[in-house]
Parts: sequence; C-alpha cells; structure tokens
Amino acid sequence: MKKTTWTRLILMLAALFCVFGTTVFAKERCTTPQNAVSQNTSHGAMGWYFKKNDDHTLPPLDENLSYITQYGGYYADTEARDDDRVIYLTFDAGYENGNVEKILNVLKKHDAQGAFFVLSHLIEAEPDLVRRMVSEGHLVCNHSANHRDMTTLSEGAFCEELSSLAALFKETTGRDMAMYYRPPEGKFSETSLSYAQNAGYKTIFWSLAYPDWDNDRQPDPEKAKETLLSHTHNGMVLLLHPTSATNAAILDDLLTSWETDGYRFGSLDELTAKATAAKATAAKTTAASDSVRTVGEKEVTGT
Repeated sequence: MKKTTWTRLILMLAALFCVFGTTVFAKERCTTPQNAVSQNTSHGAMGWYFKKNDDHTLPPLDENLSYITQYGGYYADTEARDDDRVIYLTFDAGYENGNVEKILNVLKKHDAQGAFFVLSHLIEAEPDLVRRMVSEGHLVCNHSANHRDMTTLSEGAFCEELSSLAALFKETTGRDMAMYYRPPEGKFSETSLSYAQNAGYKTIFWSLAYPDWDNDRQPDPEKAKETLLSHTHNGMVLLLHPTSATNAAILDDLLTSWETDGYRFGSLDELTAKATAAKATAAKTTAASDSVRTVGEKEVTGT
C-alpha cells in the first residue's frame, strides 16, 4: 500500500475516533460516578430556599445549603462589585400560552439576555419559539425532559432526563444546549447534585423569586412589582415563570426601573466564570500562604 494511502487511512481512523470516541466519553461521563456520594448522605432531598431581606443586600447562603458549591451549584453572583451592578434574568419555561413570546419581546426591547430553562414539551410544541431564543442571544438551559422529581432517580435515569432533552434541542436548533441545569420545582439532594456535576452541568438556583406560577391565581401586577423591586440586590439571580400574565405585563417596567438604578443584565456564563476565577485566586493565595509558612518553619528549626 502506498504511503499516501496509509496516511489517508490513518486520518480517517483518527476522525472516526474523534466523532465516536467523544460521544462514548460523554456518555461514560454521564453514567460513571466521578464524584459519587452516599445515597444515605445527611443532605437528603429538599426544596431550595433563600433568606429574603429588605435591605437590598445579597441574601446569605444558609449554612445548611453551603455544600451546593462543592457540586457546581450557584444561587447568586457573590463576586458582584458595587461599581458594576448586575442582575441575572432566568426563566423556567415548560410551555407557551402567549406570554413567553411577550417576555421575549420585552427582552429584545431592552437588549437584555435571559436564560430559559426548558422542558421537552416546549421544544416539541414551539420549535420556532425556542429557535428565536437562540437567535436573539439567550441561553437555553436544561430543566429536564419531563419535570420529574430528580431526587428519586438513579444516575442513569437522571442522565437520560438531561441528555434526551439536550439531544432534542440539538436536533431542533443545530446548537448545543447550555450546560446549566435547574432542578424541577427546585427539589434536589446532594446525590442529585453530584449526578448533574458528573454529567458536566452546573446547577443554577436563585436568590429571588415569588409565587407567579399558578395561571389561575396570578399576583396583582403592582404588588408584584413592589415585591420584586423591594428585594432587588446586586448579583441577583431572578427566577420568573414566563407563562405568567403578571410577569408579561410588568417586565418592561421592571427592566426600566433596574436600568434607571444602574443595573445591567448579565449572562450565566459571566456569573460562573467570575466564581471560577475567584476560586482560582483564593487557591493561589492559600498556596502562597502555605509556602511562606513552610519557609518560616524551616528557618525556625534550622532545617
């Protein structure tokens, strides 16, 4: 066989490995525990909560929830600076009733980016709406395929909920789904957080929300605005349901008020990158401190 033929064969085999090898690796990543925790962990299934305050400061993370950061969990931008006020707009979207489109119209008017955590139903029923989210620069993220209680699932079933939705999104839009996950109804456990992390996802909770999900019992628009504005804080991750008629009615006023107060609207990519950079800086500082301490101990002992 000629040398050029061998070269072509080797290149073809390498290309096939890149395609199929990467797919297999991704599947293994999703099904093989890499940061496994005991099913009997002290951090069992629970619903997400935050400590609301009225002084426009970042709600502290309850010490009982602090372990979420070990598994790629975020609830706010804890690195937000006073001279760069930022809000992260996130929406849990399972279906369309006319209000999701209205929400998108308002976001476009303000050139504000949002993150939409979607279910398979929305992609299947409203593919053009989801494509619009992508084309207008929003992140489309994983809320699971079927909105199940993810804390009750095996790792295989958990991963199937995420991977099947991501595959449907890729088939519909030609894009990869953003690697952010929000647990249905905010229900999670240490084990389920580890499953999400093993699958390559960062879990996004929130630092402000209000009861907006029941279409038959919608909040009064003025009271809703008052509730949200009075608890706004720098670095806020806001959870809204875009199917809410109240939210569709008040979002324009809310964004205008926040812009007037000096806020901008950030991306989850920014939020997580800032947190990662802060962790790296802290690790370097700790390493440097340990190094100085070690040198000092050697000088004292004369070693």
